[in-house]
Amino acid sequence: MDSITPRRTRIQNEKREIILDAALDVFSAHGFRGATIDRIAEAAGMSKPNLLYYFRRKQDIYETLMQRLLETWLAPLKELDDAGDPLAELAGYIRRKLEMARDYPRESRLFANEMLRGAPRVRPMLEGDLKDLVDAKAKIIRGWMEKGTIARTDPVHLIFAIWATTQHYADFDVQVRAVLGPERGGDRRFEDAAAFLVGLFARGLTPSGG
Repeated sequence: MDSITPRRTRIQNEKREIILDAALDVFSAHGFRGATIDRIAEAAGMSKPNLLYYFRRKQDIYETLMQRLLETWLAPLKELDDAGDPLAELAGYIRRKLEMARDYPRESRLFANEMLRGAPRVRPMLEGDLKDLVDAKAKIIRGWMEKGTIARTDPVHLIFAIWATTQHYADFDVQVRAVLGPERGGDRRFEDAAAFLVGLFARGLTPSGG
């Protein structure tokens, strides 16, 4: 007879969330190698043995965070609707990505650190779920181009360009605020970035004579 995994209690779920939130701080600041169970336990305000009751290894904590992160990262692209107006759909995607840069800076740094190290622990996720979604959305964008509703370009590199320009505001936020200065470096910087990027991509994707 197959064993049944017991359901976690509310307190157990709360403890796991505390650990994961603390681990996100530690991993995003120190990377996988620099993070230790001791550091995570201290950040979570619990003993090391208590933490190990919920997660047996540092790797288990990291993989849980990365799986969640990938799901969060994919969500805005999943909303791209082939039935919508192409420029409006892409503008909405750009805005959603900037909202993520504003609301999830720790997650963005964690993801960037993993990519800079060659994605040794999440490559299957990238080559699986991420690639499948990008291929599907690139097909939608290619269809818009064939209909002449947006200018022809490489749809995958278009997605890359949106990733690069929007995530810059999370990964290089200190630089952004320093260059913009106190008058422009406040919360409105994300609204200004959205207006600029939406305009920039719209001009580049509007068909000739459109």
